[in-house]
Amino acid sequence: MPELVVDFITSLDGYASAEGWPGWWGLEGPEYLAWLGENPERDYRLLMGANTYRLMYGFTKEGEPGTDALGGVSKVVFSRTLTEPLEWENSTLVAGDAVQAVREMKETGDRSMRTIGSLALCRSLLEAGLVDRFRVVMFPVITGATGSERIYDGYPDVALDMTDSRTFDGRIQLVEYVPRVLDGPPGSP
Repeated sequence: MPELVVDFITSLDGYASAEGWPGWWGLEGPEYLAWLGENPERDYRLLMGANTYRLMYGFTKEGEPGTDALGGVSKVVFSRTLTEPLEWENSTLVAGDAVQAVREMKETGDRSMRTIGSLALCRSLLEAGLVDRFRVVMFPVITGATGSERIYDGYPDVALDMTDSRTFDGRIQLVEYVPRVLDGPPGSP
């Protein structure tokens, strides 16, 4: 069965972006960019919502480092506001229920998937029990004053069993887990 990886890029304090800061908070380094280029999941189908689609497509048009490989990747965009045809090559629009569509892709498809951004989409997929791996790349910056899009707001409690970790460029930390949504704190009835 195809797997689903939720992929987040975050500041240390859990923000997906920050006002006035460049992509990757301006801290991407050669090891991290090389990993993005060599990433074994490049053949995975990318799942994203409309806002992430607009943002990432804009980054690729502007030549943001590390985004050039996204053009040739198969992308599924979940949106009720976008219309076909989508401008970004290899993009398919799904206007229906994202959870149901991903469940069907996992049950009948032959291609694994990963998300890119899309906080609400990722939360709904996790709550539905569809996420096999949860990967977070943390950049060494705290954006308490300028941070926006707190990643974990609205999430259920989740236990995370670590499967991998790695440091890039002596400062960027990747952690990877198998998630398990909890009914409550450990030991509660």
